[in-house]
Amino acid sequence: MPDFTDFLKPAAPDGPAILAKERHQSNVPRDQLAEHLFSGHDFLKRQQCILRVLENDKLFEKKKQQNLSRPERYQLGLARAKQLRRYADQYRWDGEDLNMAQYLCDDVSPYMVHYSMFITTIREQGDENQRSYWLPKIEAMEVIGCYAQTELGHGSNVRGIECEARWCPQKKGFVLHSPTLTASKWWNGTMGRTANHAIVVAHLLVPRSSDSSDHVDHGPHPFVVQIRDMKTHKPLPGIAVGDIGPKYGYGPMDNGYMLFDHVCVPHSAMLSRYSWVDPNTCTYSKPANPAVVYGSLTAVRASIIMHARLIMARAVTVAVRYTCVRRQFQDRDSKDKDASELSVLDYPTVQIRILPLLATMFALHYTGAAMQSLYESTRAKIDQGDFSKLAVLHAQSSGLKSLCTELAANSIETCRRALGGHGFGGGSGLIQLNNDYLSKPTVEGDNWMITQQTASYLIKRMAAAVAAKGESQDEVEAACREWLRTRRLSGGSPLRIFDDDKQIVEAFSRRSRYLTHQAYIQREVKKRSWNIMLIQLRKVSHAESQSILVSNFYDALQRSDAELQPGVRIHLRKLFRLFALYTMEQEARDFLKAQAVSDEDLDLLPETIQTLMAEIRPHAVRLVDAWSIPDYLLDSALGRYDGKVYKDLFNRAHRLNPLNDITFNPYYQSEEIVMGQGNEELKKILAKL
Repeated sequence: MPDFTDFLKPAAPDGPAILAKERHQSNVPRDQLAEHLFSGHDFLKRQQCILRVLENDKLFEKKKQQNLSRPERYQLGLARAKQLRRYADQYRWDGEDLNMAQYLCDDVSPYMVHYSMFITTIREQGDENQRSYWLPKIEAMEVIGCYAQTELGHGSNVRGIECEARWCPQKKGFVLHSPTLTASKWWNGTMGRTANHAIVVAHLLVPRSSDSSDHVDHGPHPFVVQIRDMKTHKPLPGIAVGDIGPKYGYGPMDNGYMLFDHVCVPHSAMLSRYSWVDPNTCTYSKPANPAVVYGSLTAVRASIIMHARLIMARAVTVAVRYTCVRRQFQDRDSKDKDASELSVLDYPTVQIRILPLLATMFALHYTGAAMQSLYESTRAKIDQGDFSKLAVLHAQSSGLKSLCTELAANSIETCRRALGGHGFGGGSGLIQLNNDYLSKPTVEGDNWMITQQTASYLIKRMAAAVAAKGESQDEVEAACREWLRTRRLSGGSPLRIFDDDKQIVEAFSRRSRYLTHQAYIQREVKKRSWNIMLIQLRKVSHAESQSILVSNFYDALQRSDAELQPGVRIHLRKLFRLFALYTMEQEARDFLKAQAVSDEDLDLLPETIQTLMAEIRPHAVRLVDAWSIPDYLLDSALGRYDGKVYKDLFNRAHRLNPLNDITFNPYYQSEEIVMGQGNEELKKILAKL
């Protein structure tokens, strides 16, 4: 039976009318821009087809999902993961289809690490026999795997892990052992309750000879290890494994712990594409490049950038749509007392928080695509025995992972605050997005620590450029040599950033080379302590990563009209300038010290940025629309495509909130919690404490 609230409507102007007007006033060719962004792999067509499947399955309903407990979230996540795999078999989905389904479901799958790190490690580091044995079992989901590298005591410092794999000549196998509590594998996804196998990264200890008790530590190596019985799913003898408990996010993911008590695994357990132990002589053959041991981690870091831009796009889509619909206060300078309230996005104090993020989404998009291309080409070279590109891939992916996940994580909170009070509620669609993504700045390498890897590489390349022996080994060294040459010839006169966009790109490159050279002087010439330099090194890494983002964005705009239509290009160029100049203003002191930009031009940046935001503002809604994020994925009353913000917010509170279906006893004289049930409900709760 309807209640009186069924007949109430939001005050005018309502959200649908506002967003319709926003879209009408813009000339952004939405469909062309969407095709430009997602033309690869039939993304848009694939999204539409798979979305229909999920929306018609009750199992993937999201309306009351936020009210589930942690055990219920894992059970639901496992049920969804199984169903997606069944759909893959039923509809003959390929890997891209399954990735799309998981993206739309927006529920981190208990199978996630199996599909990513586990299978990637076997494929990239297993020898031919190991690949032919394991891959069919993995693809059939007979073997469900995880990746066990991080430990209770060590994460980013992979060489510091304590788990051991001792070669035993008598048993012709490796003995896995956790010698301390801090050697416990920790945080490893899919491991807690789901996986029956694991890639265990452990220190390889090999006897000096077959009859020696003295072992040589050859560093971390990956081993394929069965951890649970294939019939009962119980842990195997000598293995303690389980879920680590509640976390900020990732409710459906069983992040786990695992320890070994002298567990013997066969010789074939060690992945042997690049290194191996001769079972007869105890001879160890090392990889041509030790960095291949971390190849799976590099692959994940490269993909993280593409993921970051989609996360940011979701937060910004919600923020742009809602801040257009939301109206607060009249223009203080208006002479019309009956003037309408302004859209929140019309305030420059809101624009400066949201519109640079809108531009950043596009910057991340182009660099994400470039990193995927670099990873694939490097992987192909490695398969041919050529490791020449591995160092630059590792350095760039580390630096960009640090910067891009920081940008994306911060963007969600920035958008939430810009939404005002409603941003704090479940109807924002940002709670799970924020809590799940908060892991990214620390997972796969802590964001502060891994910048050392980028800075170390850059200092080495600058040192090589200073020495100038022979030809440059790579493009970074070539850029360092060019910077040194320009500095000698002209002293590095400031660039004219408002005359030519190419000068903006060069300014970012010049700043990066300057900071790298400063670090080189401190480390190589003055022999300063590495630890003392860590803050400086992080700045070096971020400067290089920002330069890469700006350069890739600029290069994307140089495509032909056939690849990038003029109607799209004009808006992308403004977004490029906003991203680059906003970033430049945040780092103004470094650009001045590097003689990349003049003091006068830096003074003009705030006004230029505000002008760019005013030009982009009328097109903001259509620009986020082009990212084609369906309402099903957003799950946001505030960010709905149709603008029915207030109706949806009220419906979620009034009709979908299970707390409102219960009548409580609020009087302290009684122990009864739920009316008519005595103290039974309280007993149930106490039993769980």
